This record gives sequence, structure tokens and C-alpha cells, in this order.
Amino acid sequence: MMENKYDFINAPDRRQTDSVKWAVQAGELPMSLADMDFKTAPEIIAALKEKISLGCFGYEWPRDNYFEAVADWYEKEHNQRPKTEWMLFTTGVVPAISAIVRRVSQIGDNVLVQAPVYNIFYNSIENNGRHVLSSDLKFADNEYHIDWQDLAAKLAQPLTSVMIFCNPHNPIGKVWTQAEVQHLADLCYQHHVILLSDEIHGDLVRNGEDYTPAFAVNGESLTQVISLVSPSKTFNVAALHAATIIVPDANLRAQVNRGINSDEVAEPNLLAIPGTIAAYEQGHEWRQALLTQLRANFAYATDFIAREISSIQVVSGSATYLLWLNVGQLSSNSSELAAYLRQETGLVLASGNVYRGNGSQFLRINLACPLTMLQDGLNRLKTGINSWLTLCNTKK
Repeated sequence: MMENKYDFINAPDRRQTDSVKWAVQAGELPMSLADMDFKTAPEIIAALKEKISLGCFGYEWPRDNYFEAVADWYEKEHNQRPKTEWMLFTTGVVPAISAIVRRVSQIGDNVLVQAPVYNIFYNSIENNGRHVLSSDLKFADNEYHIDWQDLAAKLAQPLTSVMIFCNPHNPIGKVWTQAEVQHLADLCYQHHVILLSDEIHGDLVRNGEDYTPAFAVNGESLTQVISLVSPSKTFNVAALHAATIIVPDANLRAQVNRGINSDEVAEPNLLAIPGTIAAYEQGHEWRQALLTQLRANFAYATDFIAREISSIQVVSGSATYLLWLNVGQLSSNSSELAAYLRQETGLVLASGNVYRGNGSQFLRINLACPLTMLQDGLNRLKTGINSWLTLCNTKK
């Protein structure tokens, strides 16, 4: 019934619009950028139309109903209810990360990450005169793990003041366990490091244990954590520019509030508030239908790659709509491979190099699209890889 109620078959045509993802050449298929090719929930669209019909758009500010909607969502979907007084509105997770880094650390400080990780983190650190310090994730048997000894040593460095935590992790799709999130928060508390947790993919856990928000950790460590959440990935509403910062500690929250207001990333546009409330109060059924579709897409892609492209291994995370592909057997420079695939087949994938760590041996592909589009993309991938292999054999 859910599958029939919502349309995951017909993708809106975003060519010749202002879409970043679809600003490609004729015949090219973009499966790189992390936005979906599904229409968003009709409940959200209805709320936006109602707001537009008002016909008058002055300055706005979120009221209690906005923050209650966020709390309701996390209680119903994740069994964790954050207090509304912990929350601040912001125009996006990335603007908030940059503003918070500027406010709670000093120029020259270390900001710790776990590479390979979302590339924009590096911009937020380096553009603000801070140093990237990576505790690279260990990769063994086609799985990633935290190097706890290395992590503790780097958190202990005097100049390390912030850790940006990708929870769940993009691009590898890993859901950290409750014990891992707690231990990480405890280490940050022990070493006086603020844990800045990007939880934008938290609603997209397809299988297994749910993710653990940083605001749900226990004990004194709660005073050092900041969670960043948004409906943007879940509902494909990135252009709404709406996110929520959840900071349990009052003093830290006051600092963060100063930061986002100084940087002017604390005020909503005309659709941010009604769009977010509609998503969080009426989007439960749509999310379940989306997850059903994503499970089917991941099963199809994993099976296709195992059967048709044996030189690539799927790294099987249980969250996000992004598949992390190990192409180490084919190339040690995935940006070169990605450029070749685009030139030969028109398939646009994200090169793993930008995520640093061992990303140069990986490609990232977005599976949040109708099955017909996914089939087209996988067929292009197969064609391109076969051509690459032929080229490599010729060079030998």
C-alpha cells in the first residue's frame, strides 16, 4: 500500500533548471551529488503551496511549534526526545559547522575528522585557518573501523579543540553503535574537545540498529556535544535551507548561538519553517516508503555489481543512499577512473579522492533514484569498466 501511495518511479526532469546535480551535458547521467531524484513528500509540497498562497513574506522566526516538531520526530523515529530548549534554528548543517568552528576554536587549532569523510568538512576547517587532523578509519576485510588508540592520542593533543563526527558516516554509510558514540563522546569530554556531530543522514538507516544521536549520550560527556540535524537529505529539501542545532549544555549553546547569529546563518527563509514542520509532523509514512525503495535499489545494485562487475567490491554500510565502491583492483587514482567513466559513458560519479584517507581507491554512487535510472547507471558503469580493463590490458 505504501509503495502505491507515493511515486518513486517517475523522476522530475531537472535538466535546464537551477539544479546543481543536473547541470550536465546532454546524455550524461549524474549519480554523484547527494540529493535524490524522487519527488519530495506531497505533504511537504502542500504545506509550501499553502505558504506561497499567503502572498506576503516578511521576516520570520521559528516559534515553539517548529522545535516541538523536531522533538516529536526524534521521539517517534529514533526513540530519543531532545529538549526543545536545547535547540537553535540554522540555515544549514554546513553553515552551522563553519560558524561553530569559528566560534569554539582558535586559528591554528586542530579540528579532528575521520577520513575518508565528507569533503566539505575540510573546507569548513581549512578556510577558517584551522588544521585538519585526521584519525583515519582502519580498512580491513572490506570494512571500516575506528582506530581508538590513534583517536585518543590525537584528541589528547593540546591544539585539538573540536572533532567533527559524521554520524552516520558519509561516504562509507556506516552506522556507529551506541557504545561507539558513547565512548567517542567520553574521550572528547576527557580531552576537553567539543564533539560536533553531523547527523544529516540519521533518518536514512536502511537496516540493522538505528543511529545514536550525540545529544543522547549519557553522563558528563553530554556537556561537550552538539548535534546537527535537518530534513534536507531525508526529504530532498536541501534548498529549503533549514536545520536544527541541538546543544544540551547551556553555556556551549550560548556560544553557538552567538556564532550563528554573528555569521547571519540563524534566520529562516519563507518556506523553511512550514516545510520542516510538515516533514517532521507528516512525513513518517513517506520516510518508510522511501526506505523500502532504497532497500530494493541497494539489493539490485549490490547483486548487479557482484554478478556483472567482479573487479569492484561494494562496501556495505547500512545507512545513507550512497554506495561506496572499492575500485582498488582497477586504479589507485579514482578521480582518473571517474573522469574516464564520464568521458566514455556519460556516467558522473563522485571520486573518492576528495574524501581523503584511502578514498583514492573508491567511487561513490548515489542510488536515490527510480529503478530505471539506476539500471541505466549500472549498465553505463559496466560498459565503462569493461572499456577501462581493455585499455589497461592493451597498455600491458
